[in-house]
Amino acid sequence: MIAEVIIQSNVKNLNRIFDYKIPSQYDEKATELIGARVLIPFGRKKELEEGFIVNIKTYTEYEVKEIAKIEEKYLDEEKINAAKWMAKRYFCNVADCLKLMLPPGTTSKANINRVKDKNLNFITLKKDEEEIEFDIETGKIKSDKQIRTLRFIIENGDSLVSDIEMFADSSRAVVNTLCKNGYLEIIEKKVERDPFEFKDIQRTEKLKLTKEQQEAFDTISDSMDDMLFSEFLIFGVTGSRKN
Repeated sequence: MIAEVIIQSNVKNLNRIFDYKIPSQYDEKATELIGARVLIPFGRKKELEEGFIVNIKTYTEYEVKEIAKIEEKYLDEEKINAAKWMAKRYFCNVADCLKLMLPPGTTSKANINRVKDKNLNFITLKKDEEEIEFDIETGKIKSDKQIRTLRFIIENGDSLVSDIEMFADSSRAVVNTLCKNGYLEIIEKKVERDPFEFKDIQRTEKLKLTKEQQEAFDTISDSMDDMLFSEFLIFGVTGSRKN
């Protein structure tokens, strides 16, 4: 099966369809891939380009490369057709119009500028909690800082050294000693960083238009309903919700 792909580029001569072979494991559900984001080899570039499947067909007259990766599906045929209409109407690339149909931050190139995940070193228990508590009770572990460190990790789970230093009043040297003595060990974990994790986003009600805003909206809406596609210039001070 062959996919017609539009490459995510604002270069004018790339504003067209490119044919790519769909990996054989997708043949049975190829028609469901319309609107899916793909990574494809293009030209002599080593890096893969991003594109979107806009149509599926069974034959191409060209010698084609195979899609390297098929990712999530963000678009449907209605949005693709709307993007093509917009491109024709406003003399711009289809790729630029497709971007308007996507949720914010969903393109691979946009992900480069997002908060990236990190690999961090966490301190975790190497011995069972019961064994550690026994060594504390019998006096094998005497240092207050070592005891605080171990009990902090027992209560809170795998922890960063910075958290241990701050909340257990301990130090990296103490952690290193406990690792050397076989009570703790350092493991690397991938931390998925969410920039909205601590942001309180509350659902709001739809804003009610003022009298002047409603009149402007009705005029523009009526024009669109009548297929007039007229031009309108909206006056208003900054922050008056013209958009």
